[in-house]
Amino acid sequence: MPDLPTHDRPVPKRRHVDSLVFVNTGDGKGKSTAAFGMLMRSVARGWPACVVQFMKSGRWRVGEADVARRLGVDWFTHGDGFTWESDDLDRSAGIAREAWRIAAEALASDRYRLVVLDEVTYPLTYGWLDADVVLAGIRDRAPRTNVICTGRNAHPALVELADTVTEMRNVKHAHATGVRARRGIDY
Repeated sequence: MPDLPTHDRPVPKRRHVDSLVFVNTGDGKGKSTAAFGMLMRSVARGWPACVVQFMKSGRWRVGEADVARRLGVDWFTHGDGFTWESDDLDRSAGIAREAWRIAAEALASDRYRLVVLDEVTYPLTYGWLDADVVLAGIRDRAPRTNVICTGRNAHPALVELADTVTEMRNVKHAHATGVRARRGIDY
């Protein structure tokens, strides 16, 4: 029997959970954008929220950070930029470990209903963060803290831990034709 379309599949008995883990991964555009959309939704519901960015540096002036801060979101940009731009990968790894320290505290604190770990998959892939430690921090988070993890090549154990995993697939991208990232669209 072929797979039924999602909307035609039987729905399991409803159950309540205190919080969920989401992973937005894949090579397509929109992983962080989707996470920030959920962030806006949670803020609109009055939830305290936090974003920890693992790769983007403070030199980037991203519009979503400005708006989120104005709305009361705690936003920590602790990246060092793209690895191919780094002069010192050991320094970049140290910055990622500091970002994880902030993230681990946010996850355990019970202060937030939503924590976004933006581009956390990269320091896991590079071996800068211990996957077991990160997975334990997410799994053992405060009970009402929802988590969104973004980035390409999500660690298989993170995918297994997550309640919802979305893979963005690149079909066509303007950057491939030489179009530069645009303020208001890409950042």
